[in-house]
Amino acid sequence: MNTASIIFGILAVLGLVLGFLPLLGWTNWFVTLPLGIIGLILGAISGKRGGLVLCAVVLVLAGLRLVIGGGVI
Repeated sequence: MNTASIIFGILAVLGLVLGFLPLLGWTNWFVTLPLGIIGLILGAISGKRGGLVLCAVVLVLAGLRLVIGGGVI
């Protein structure tokens, strides 16, 4: 489960990097957040915390990007 969480976290990081580009912040809503939430759930189920921490950091950064860009009011 932790491996699956890390894989989802890495995919979410790739979406986050793409979402930091101008005019592509919408990818945080449709790519980064869903993958991060799935990875967070899988990381919480597993015994190890590596995937959980990775997905939590990705979700915080994506949320911060959405707040700064006006995607969350």
